[in-house]
Amino acid sequence: MIVAIVLAAGRGARFSDDGRNKLLEDLGGRPLLRHAVDAALGSRAGETVVVTGWDHERIAEALAGLPVTLVHNQFHTDGMASSLLAGLERAREAAGALVLLADMPNVSSAIVDRLIGAFEETQAAAVVPLRGGRRGNPVLLGRELFPRLAELSGDAGARGLLRATANVVEAPIHDDGVLADVDTPADLVSLRERAG
Repeated sequence: MIVAIVLAAGRGARFSDDGRNKLLEDLGGRPLLRHAVDAALGSRAGETVVVTGWDHERIAEALAGLPVTLVHNQFHTDGMASSLLAGLERAREAAGALVLLADMPNVSSAIVDRLIGAFEETQAAAVVPLRGGRRGNPVLLGRELFPRLAELSGDAGARGLLRATANVVEAPIHDDGVLADVDTPADLVSLRERAG
């Protein structure tokens, strides 16, 4: 089984300094983070875990009624690594964890399934999407990497570990969604314009 982990714990300080949560901003009639969550739910992943932190109550409210497992990371201010580890706690028995970033709304269920399929076919340590020669997100981390992931700290994600891991499969993806995230209000405006 593959567990999808959606990281939705961060403050998103580059987006706003007035307390607005970018993950709750509207995009196409849904909160921004719903796009990543819906992609996970519509995929072949066996379970969808959403890691919350800052603004936990409003994130939980935005996801009310969805078949997701909420994990609150009380140490979210320590950085992304703590949220990744909180999600991995729910995936200990899984063959792998597919890690989605909640601010990447153009990742589809088809992309998620492509990564799961590549993982099943190759039995790689990890699978990363490749678009235009660049590695993107989400990434699928095989269970054999979990002990090494437990050593991460601060704001480090898995990127450095993946660079140092030999058996990483790069899955070609013909979609810019694996590279596009929302860091600023201008990013969100641009996405709205393209969608509109």
